[in-house]
This record gives sequence, structure tokens and C-alpha cells, in this order.
Amino acid sequence: MEAPTRMRKQPEKKAKGTDNLEKDDVELRLEKALFGDDAGFLDSLKRQDDAGQRSLVRFRDDESEDSGAGEDDDDGRLSDVADEDLFFLDAGTGALPAAVTRELEQSAPSEIDAQRQQAWYDSDDDRLTVSLASNPRLRKLRDTADDDIVNGREYIERLQRQYERLHPTPEWVTYARKRRRLSQDAELDSDSDISTGDDDAGEALISAKPLADLLRTAGSLSRIDVKTTSAKGKRKLRPEVIDIQRTKEVAGGGPSSIDTLQFHPHYPLLLSAGPSSTITLYHISPHPPNPNPIVTSLHVRGTPIHTAQFCQPPPTTETSSDNNNEQDPTDQTRIFFASRRRYFHTWSLSTGQVQKITRAMYGAARHSQRTMEQFKLSPCGRWMGLVSSAKKGGGAINVLSTSTMQWQCSCRVDSRGGVADFAWWRDGNGFAAVGKNGEVCEYDIPTKSVVRRWLDDGAVGTTIIALGGHIGSAHEDFVGGSRWVALGSSSGIVNLYDRRSWLETEKTKPTSTTNAGLKPSTTVDHRPTPLRSFTQLTTPTSHLTFSSDGQMLVMASRWKKDALRLIHLPSATVYRNWPTEKTSLGRISSLALSPDGGYLAVANEAGKIRLWEIRD
Repeated sequence: MEAPTRMRKQPEKKAKGTDNLEKDDVELRLEKALFGDDAGFLDSLKRQDDAGQRSLVRFRDDESEDSGAGEDDDDGRLSDVADEDLFFLDAGTGALPAAVTRELEQSAPSEIDAQRQQAWYDSDDDRLTVSLASNPRLRKLRDTADDDIVNGREYIERLQRQYERLHPTPEWVTYARKRRRLSQDAELDSDSDISTGDDDAGEALISAKPLADLLRTAGSLSRIDVKTTSAKGKRKLRPEVIDIQRTKEVAGGGPSSIDTLQFHPHYPLLLSAGPSSTITLYHISPHPPNPNPIVTSLHVRGTPIHTAQFCQPPPTTETSSDNNNEQDPTDQTRIFFASRRRYFHTWSLSTGQVQKITRAMYGAARHSQRTMEQFKLSPCGRWMGLVSSAKKGGGAINVLSTSTMQWQCSCRVDSRGGVADFAWWRDGNGFAAVGKNGEVCEYDIPTKSVVRRWLDDGAVGTTIIALGGHIGSAHEDFVGGSRWVALGSSSGIVNLYDRRSWLETEKTKPTSTTNAGLKPSTTVDHRPTPLRSFTQLTTPTSHLTFSSDGQMLVMASRWKKDALRLIHLPSATVYRNWPTEKTSLGRISSLALSPDGGYLAVANEAGKIRLWEIRD
């Protein structure tokens, strides 16, 4: 029992013996080098204070040095040197060429400052050497035949210069950058609108480049001659099978959905707008190398755009064929756009001016029209119809003059639930308004009266109405000259009516008025029979669009993916070969057909605009 006790005490004595040993000089130097001592710590603090005081003072040889500096003077002089200059990579290439050394010595401070503003700058670019004469692909970068060796920075600049030669900056990009700089310097209102005041209705703002300048710089963007197109003959679409091919998409995506799409009636331009507060004009040219470029755009901060349309001035009789050198009246196109506000804006493409219209409504119409977001422009360009926000008594359609911007008349629709939608006649002298219960009112603007009322067959929650086609020259005055009427409902059923069949049962009786421009008071069947009812859509119908020649109807619903169908007229048959199961459409937010019927543009809620070419 005693042996283990003695064995435990022996190591303790050995440890005490080692602690009592004195440290030799080697151990002390190692300890000082590793941990330091009090004197060295104080000296290092003193040297740092001295270096901080001299950091902003130019060093002179005649200055007296502190006694404690000693051998540390060489290290102190390197404190102001940049880290990248303390080390360099020896690539074994020897000294730099004389031309490169001369360029480095002659580099101006302004160039260095400009490089520091770049997102990334590598100091090794100055030490890199590139031979332009030895590589056949780089010979085009030489300024003279003697140019050979350049440094990396000069090589990058010449590559950028060559790229800008091959791909010059578009003029619309330069103009957009200029507008961005001006908008950043300007002080905007708290109303977050593009205008500088809220009281003046006719306040003009230069916000976009005039269309005349855009047409001169666009090259292939030329006016479509309607007479030449009609002389070639009208095309005729086949039923059941359509020849359609997808082209390069107009927009690959955006910050919001596209709620408005419309083609210009005379130029290959496509208008798009949505909640992103931006109106964009595209040049429809789906051919390389730059398919469907952006012509111009207009951004209205804080104003999600609900509706935007082209408005063309009505043709005047003074314009004759002899005055071909004068400005084409179609170049005086304006764009009307509105949001959920009490005002709307007009954008003149001929002058680039944007006006804010705030005093268009007076009296009772002003109180009923609390928002301008839902409007439609007449095909003749004279009238602007707005759906009233007040639903007392059913609802109303207020009509404004596009020339004076003043209220002209109002059509009240006695319908439960208010007005669902309305559509203009072909001649623009009236419109057809439908309530949510399916009651349709035909309103004539010259007489300022409802000329007929009828009910949609089996209507359940009517959502939209569309007019299209030409009834014929013999009956051009009948209901504004429109042949087809399509009505969509919340159940997805679309009823198609042919007004030519109404002529057989129409009974006219002359009125007491003697004005030549007024239509006779007529009555039709209270419940006309539709030509056909389409049940392909299973969700509420949100879009109905006729082609300008009346040979096609496009119906779609935004409440289900890929919910779109094409209908051939007058056979009233659905095309069976398109769209297919592999046709990617998404949730459709808007669509448009070109005036000649050659293109179909479809936009979805992801901000994509896809384009299809419809062939003969």
C-alpha cells in the first residue's frame, strides 16, 4: 500500500524541480519573439502614433527623425504604397516593351479616375501584353499598320470600340438614357404623376420623341398603303384548318401583366401597357437580326395603366390626292391611356406631348364618373366612351369628344348589376351596351337616343360584347354597318349573332324628323336566336376580338391557362388544328389582331407577348 503512494509523489517533485529552473537566453528570445514584452509593446504604439501624424505630410530628407525609429524607417516609408504595387507576378517575359512602358508613363490621372468608377478593374490588365499583328483576327483592331503590342487596358478599349462599330447604339436607347437623366434631375409631384400640376387640364409635357423622327430613323417602318393592299384582292380563310406559324416573340417577360394590346391601323406598330405604368411601342418586324424592336416607351410613375388605345383623327374632305407631299393625317395619332383615377392622359405621337385631362366631366356626369379606367375609342376617332362607375339605376356610358375633351351625351342601361361592357358600331355613330343581365341597348349618338333593345339568349352573367364584320353596302346604315355580334358570359358560353338574318324580320317605320343623317326608329325581335353558341371555354369569357374583314373571331378567358379558341366566319366553325396541347399561352391577359389580319398577338400575366403569323 505504501509503494503506490511513493510513486505518485515522485512526479510532483520532478515537476517542482523543472519549475524552479531558470530560463536561458535562447528561451527568452523565443518567448519575446512569440509573445513580446512590455517595452516592445510600448515602442510599437509610439511608432504607430508617429506614422499616423506623418501620413498626410510630405516626407523631406532634412526632417529630423525620432530617436526611436532606428532601423524601421524603411518599413514606415512603405505604409502609403498600395498593396497591388508591393508585389508583382514574374511571368518570365523580361522587361515590358518600350511602347507599353511609354503608355503607362503617359496615362493621365483622369483615365485612372474613370477606370475606378467601373464595376471591376484589374491592375494586371496594365501588365498584360497583346500582339495585334500576329493574330489575324486582331488585325482589325489596329489603328495603323505599325501597331502591334498593346497592353490589356488598351486591348479592352479597342474591343469595345469594334463592338460599337458593328452594333451601334439604337437611337431610342440614347433618347431613353437622356430622358432618364432628365427625370432624375427634375422634381416630380407628390401625386407621382408625369405632370407638374393637378389643376391645369391642358398642361403639355414633352415626354417622348415625336413619331415623325421615329419614322425617319426606323427605315423599314413605313406606312401601309390601304389602296395598294385592297388592289391585290382580299384573302379568304379556309374553315376548320388554319395556316398559322409562331414567330419571334415580341417581349420575353416583364414586371407585370400586359392588360392592353393594340395594333396601329396604318403602321406596323404594337401598343402594350399594363400595371407596370409603362406604355411601350414595338415595331412588328419578326425578322433577323433585330426582330420586333422597341420603338419608344413612356413611363408614368405611380399610375398603373388599365386601358390604352390609339386614337386617329377622322379623315377630312379637304385632303385630296394631289396633296401627297403634305403631312399624312394618320401621323397625328394620339394615345389615350387611363388608370383608376379621375383623370386620363393623351400622348401625341406627332409632337411627343403628353396632356393631362382632368375637367372633362361636369354636373351629374362628374359625380357618376369617379374613374376613367374603362374606356373605348370609336373607330372614326371622334368619340370616347367611358363606363360609369355609378351603378344606381343600372349604369351608364358617358361619351366625350376627342377634339374638345368635353362631355357630349350619356346612355343609361337599366340592368341589374350595372354595365358589363360596350362596343362601338363600325361607322362610329353609336354603340351597343350590354348589362350583366344580358340586356343590350343600341345607342345612336346623332339622335342621342336608344334605337333598339334586345336580350341575349340564355344570358347568365354577361361579361363582354364585341361587334365586327361588314353587313354590306346595301344595308350599311343598319345598326352602324356591323354584321356580327358576339356576347360572352361568366359560364364561358359565347353566343354569335348574324344581323343579316334580322333584316328579314325587321319592320321599319319612318319618324317625324326630316334630318337626313338620322336613322328610322326600328324594332327587332326581343329575344333573337343566335347563329351558334360556343361552349369550348369553361371559365368566364374575358376577350372577344373580330378581325377587320370579319372572317375570324378570337375568344379567350384569362381565368384558365391556354384558354383560347379561333372561330371561322361565316361558317361559325372552330379551328381544330390550333391551338394544340403544346401551344404555350399561359393565362391570357390581352390579345390583338393586326388590321390586315396577318398577325395575332397574345399577352399573358407573366408579361410575355407572343406573336403568330396567319397565312392565307
